[in-house]
Amino acid sequence: MTAPTPADRAIALRRQLDDANYRYHVLDEPNIPDAEYDRLLRELDELEAANPDLITPDSPTQRVGNAPSAGFA
Repeated sequence: MTAPTPADRAIALRRQLDDANYRYHVLDEPNIPDAEYDRLLRELDELEAANPDLITPDSPTQRVGNAPSAGFA
């Protein structure tokens, strides 16, 4: 089994982080501990720093949070 490419790993990390953001900010149902989220975000940040061509405008490293819950006025 071969290790994922940096691009593949970045995609996987973005998916995990986007899902965690959605569950936390929109559903108010966190699915991973804050420490795990921070570890994944740090890994993605380091991956993008080493491979700047992998940075995308919608990357969790380029924005904060997610849209607020519809429950807010």
